[in-house]
Amino acid sequence: MRPLYLTDLDKTFLRSDLSVGDYSKSVWNRLADEGVKLSVATARSYTGVRKLLDGIRLKEPLILLDGVMIASGDGEPLHIASLSRDTADAVIEAGRKEAGFEPLLVGLDENGNERFVYPKRRNRYQQELLETYHNDRRLLDADPLRAMERNLKIVYMESEEVTAGLEAAFRELFGGRIEIKRSKDPYMDCWFMTVLHAEGDKAHALTRLEKIEGVDRVHTTVFGDSHNDLGLFEAAGRRVAVANAIEEIRELADIVLPWTNDEEGVARYLEKELLR
Repeated sequence: MRPLYLTDLDKTFLRSDLSVGDYSKSVWNRLADEGVKLSVATARSYTGVRKLLDGIRLKEPLILLDGVMIASGDGEPLHIASLSRDTADAVIEAGRKEAGFEPLLVGLDENGNERFVYPKRRNRYQQELLETYHNDRRLLDADPLRAMERNLKIVYMESEEVTAGLEAAFRELFGGRIEIKRSKDPYMDCWFMTVLHAEGDKAHALTRLEKIEGVDRVHTTVFGDSHNDLGLFEAAGRRVAVANAIEEIRELADIVLPWTNDEEGVARYLEKELLR
């Protein structure tokens, strides 16, 4: 049985400037060509992954959007765990009442196209993020914000205090109907709180991916650095933290690398284990 190696992207496989080093590309592509099962588990969409991993051979299915979607290497959806319109609208309305603002909504339109829907009235964090999407056709704005038919992620961006308050309120209101992931953004001075389908997280997606790949849990190795990798680490057979990982990830890890993401730690580990 060939083992599966699954890495987070931001601050784990990607360098801090969102690039992939030539060394990492060389190691990844050589291993992929030799039949090693290599994949990613990320909060990003397929479009974002393909852009960031230009030149990387993606031969195995990918875990995308925090675990909401599993897609083939060429982008074909293999599994989607989406929030219903009623549940998503209830979450949006609860956010208005609790915090007085609307979130970013990621979903699929009636043609299956990915859409990023922003509220007309944005806070400064939403505006800062929006400015990074230059002429992106996936962007829409709405006033008021309403759910789509298939809602992949509902994303709140605010301070640690505000997002913590929202998380507590939502857990009381919705219980097990939703999954909530909250973490410090690695690039902006804010916290993200993401509302997902109850089975739309990386841990559930890993279980599905292992079945697709025909791999037992004990033969799965994951790499990560931050809060949204905690479920993945709890579910995996072997857990590897990069040197820049947060303390909670380091405590769960079986191995803490001596290299950071900027030192291409994931590629160094893969080369040491599989090529030498």
